[in-house]
Amino acid sequence: MKEDDVEKKSISRRNFLKTAGGAAVVAGLASTGIPMSAGTVQAADALPKKWDETVDVVVIGSGFAGLAAAIEAKEAGSSVVVYEKMPTHGGNSIINGGVMAVAGSDMQETRGIKDTPDLMLADMMKAGLYLNYPELARMVAYESKPAYDWCKQHLGVKFTDPKMLLHMGGHTVARSCPTSIYSGAEIVNKELAKFKELGGRISTGTYIEKLIQNSKGRIVGVQIRKGYRFPKADSGKVQYIKAKKAVVLGSGGFSQDVAFRMTQDPKLVAEVNSTNQPGATAEVLKEALRVGGTPVQISWIQSGPWASPDEKGFGLAPHFATGPVFSYGIMVDPKTGKRFISELADRKIRADAIIRIGHAAIGISDDEGQKSCGGPPGTVGKLVERGVVKKYGTLEELSKAYDIPYSDLKQSVDNYNAYLKTGVDKEFGRYMQPDAKPIEKAPFYAVRLWPKVHHTMGGVQINAEARVIGLDGKPIAGLFAAGEVAGGIHGAVRLGSCAVVDCLVFGRIAGKNAAREKAWS
Repeated sequence: MKEDDVEKKSISRRNFLKTAGGAAVVAGLASTGIPMSAGTVQAADALPKKWDETVDVVVIGSGFAGLAAAIEAKEAGSSVVVYEKMPTHGGNSIINGGVMAVAGSDMQETRGIKDTPDLMLADMMKAGLYLNYPELARMVAYESKPAYDWCKQHLGVKFTDPKMLLHMGGHTVARSCPTSIYSGAEIVNKELAKFKELGGRISTGTYIEKLIQNSKGRIVGVQIRKGYRFPKADSGKVQYIKAKKAVVLGSGGFSQDVAFRMTQDPKLVAEVNSTNQPGATAEVLKEALRVGGTPVQISWIQSGPWASPDEKGFGLAPHFATGPVFSYGIMVDPKTGKRFISELADRKIRADAIIRIGHAAIGISDDEGQKSCGGPPGTVGKLVERGVVKKYGTLEELSKAYDIPYSDLKQSVDNYNAYLKTGVDKEFGRYMQPDAKPIEKAPFYAVRLWPKVHHTMGGVQINAEARVIGLDGKPIAGLFAAGEVAGGIHGAVRLGSCAVVDCLVFGRIAGKNAAREKAWS
């Protein structure tokens, strides 16, 4: 896609507030429970008579984005404190699958895969239904390799052998680089080590009650509860922290905030599981909206099609589904035995397709396919042991176990095997892996798949400098945001492995720019 074509798909933010869209944003705040005044800037908060502590930059959240911001601000010479409400660091990032989309990585070079930031951008825009803010999506695509190099060279993050480079759904080429342990912990822990090496300080069990805004609309500090015990909102001691330069929001999404997510999508009731850790709630986003931040696409909530109802949370099933099933196997409707969607379509298309059939889909692989499973060593064995993935001696045994019409299932497998020979999926146009082998070698593996709430695309509006934008279209002084708390980067659908790079790119930008802010007095 040409750059000007991408631009044509975007909304003009300059005229936004002059249109019905701007009015919709203001009206939409009512559903969030955020009180709104007639103006675009809230009334000033009463400043504390005494600040308990003063630092240059306050960072909220200790995941990919928050720690990247903290490192950059610290290296720029600012004093920095990171506040994390949970008892341990890392948030969703530390349980993330640890796969990072990179255009032009050394892993691609080793594999002879040609890729460009423009191609990655086009993939992101297409998946996002062109609701992405192009300037933000472009930043992620073009800065993906510098962020990857920063991880490797500056932090010492280790990635897998290039042969394990993944071709994830919605991407035109294989560009998703797994960490050596197939977990975001490899990045987060290296970030934290670097931050501490620089003399930075992290305070866990610290809840952000309030962003403090002065009479000029500038964010000047935070009200916290130190010694907070999740989820008791009134636990901990109230303190006031002065941020001389800026506050950076890296608090993540709200997938576990049932009440808030139901204001955006009433179908996402408490019984709908999530892959996220319990602390993925909306209080910091609500504060950003209260002080005048512009909400962006908050109702776009993504579910992961690779999740299994047979385990809690994120689990290990996504590692099996991503490789053996979606890249080297097939997914069928057990009622018909037939495929019903391209296994490498984007996440929303696949999740919606599974929900439409009204019951768990069955992902199928064979002995050759299961070798492509990522995750920690022994992942397949653990999944089989736990009963999440089941193993069968024949395809017929598998069909009986799930009450799948055998003749139809056999036909689906035969069709897929034939498509491998020609390289063309005549049913759904799926990309056929060049190294894939026919599904025919026992044992055969199966996993039940049902979507779980995974990623909240929407959040507060930011610009290319990671500054939070107010309803007047201007940056809110002293306030930055990065990662899942910021909206507009991914539009309707986030492509798999783009979250890590999004967080790192804008976290680094936020930290650098926060450190450059002129201190207030």
